[in-house]
Amino acid sequence: MENTHYISSEVLSLEQLAEIISQNKSLALSEEAKVNIQKCRDYLDKKMASNDKPIYGINTGFGSLCNVKISNENLSQLQENLVKSHACGTGDEVPAEIVKIMLLLKIQSLSYGHSGVQLITVERLVDFYNNDILPVIYTQGSLGASGDLAPLAHLSLPLLGEGEVNFEGSKVHSSQVLKKFNWEPIVLQSKEGLALLNGTQFMSSYGCYILMKAAKYSYFADVIGAVSLEGFDGRIEPFNELIHMVRPHKGQIVTARRMNELLEGSQIIAQHKEHVQDPYAFRCMPQVHGASKDTIDYVKKVFKTEINSVTDNPNIFIEEDVIISGGNFHGQPLALTLDFLAIALAELGSISERRTYQLISGLRGLPAFLVDNPGLNSGFMIPQYTAASIASQNKQLATPASVDSIVSSNGQEDHVSMGANAATKCLKVMENLERILAIELMNASQAISFRKPLQSSEFIESFLKSYREDVPLVKEDRILHYDIENSVAFLNSFMVELED
Repeated sequence: MENTHYISSEVLSLEQLAEIISQNKSLALSEEAKVNIQKCRDYLDKKMASNDKPIYGINTGFGSLCNVKISNENLSQLQENLVKSHACGTGDEVPAEIVKIMLLLKIQSLSYGHSGVQLITVERLVDFYNNDILPVIYTQGSLGASGDLAPLAHLSLPLLGEGEVNFEGSKVHSSQVLKKFNWEPIVLQSKEGLALLNGTQFMSSYGCYILMKAAKYSYFADVIGAVSLEGFDGRIEPFNELIHMVRPHKGQIVTARRMNELLEGSQIIAQHKEHVQDPYAFRCMPQVHGASKDTIDYVKKVFKTEINSVTDNPNIFIEEDVIISGGNFHGQPLALTLDFLAIALAELGSISERRTYQLISGLRGLPAFLVDNPGLNSGFMIPQYTAASIASQNKQLATPASVDSIVSSNGQEDHVSMGANAATKCLKVMENLERILAIELMNASQAISFRKPLQSSEFIESFLKSYREDVPLVKEDRILHYDIENSVAFLNSFMVELED
């Protein structure tokens, strides 16, 4: 089927993930995935029938209860109890877009045949995905080690006919949806609850979602920065390739090249300049934006590895005839990179706010606060306050979560990643960056209007013409809250592809 993505052992890239989501593709298990899942389940059933030794999470309790042996007749109840008891999430609901990615990534991880789940369990998760049956999951409750236990428990509850789902615009009990589709609740077999709950899919899904937006807003930081440079009557020399070839960081080179492309043919950039230099917020865009680009690239590599991994515990290896309890659920790689990504995004917002500040300062022939009749009109005085407030909040949110750890489960889980907290606050930083850049665009587009009759480049003029359809020039004071919201909506309406 043309609009179907087949889950297989082939490497899933972030670009493919973005395409699956944006094109609303259906999921299906490949024959390879079905065979891998079934072979692993058959192996585990035979192992349990012939082996009475304790195997963690399969016939034992969990966490610090790992030494408590569970009788064979209670193994199904053990797994069901695990899912129910771990559904302790609270706080805000996880956005629907991220829940959808969580389903996809959990299916992907279980499909490799190292987790011991039933085929019907994975197929039901595929059904949830394809029918937009999205479990209600909460943002708080995961320590990011032992996996994202609480969020993944809420993801798994509907398999049992428990918990709530968002379906066809309403929040309903999952039993109602199972009844609608004539589905029986899944009866979990040995290890299945642990396979579902252990894993990093909450952290991973947040990271993937943020990375999709980060690529887009990294691009917009360059575009809006170029508009600001034109409005400020800035110089082109800092983007000369020669400078960047003697300090050849990839992101720096890409940013400088893009600035030259964005400004090609501009009358404003070509006109004679009275000033010799621009402030750092303009002159150092290649260095600052470029460093954030390089961070995004690094984080993408880590997440690409993670979403193509098995992250539950224990892991089953059929060929080697072993079941090994380890720690692939530990979110440390994600926690560190989510913290790094939050810092990189916060910096894009920080330098953006500084450009906004320069534009309203009455410099280089621009009127104070970018409005006629300053005094009677406050013009763009207060949007800069808003941007400064948001940029400051981002600095607070950029404090790393990954350096924290709290002992849990009676000391058995004595070092945790706090990657889930890193994930949720990184998303907040990303949303804040959208608003800061939207405010810069408001100011930059107003500033550049004072350079007429000189024209900017064809691209920038076309970009601003589209923007003006949503946000008109400010002639006299009006409620600028609506302009900010419309500017955010304008930026969100653009599709920018992830670069491989």
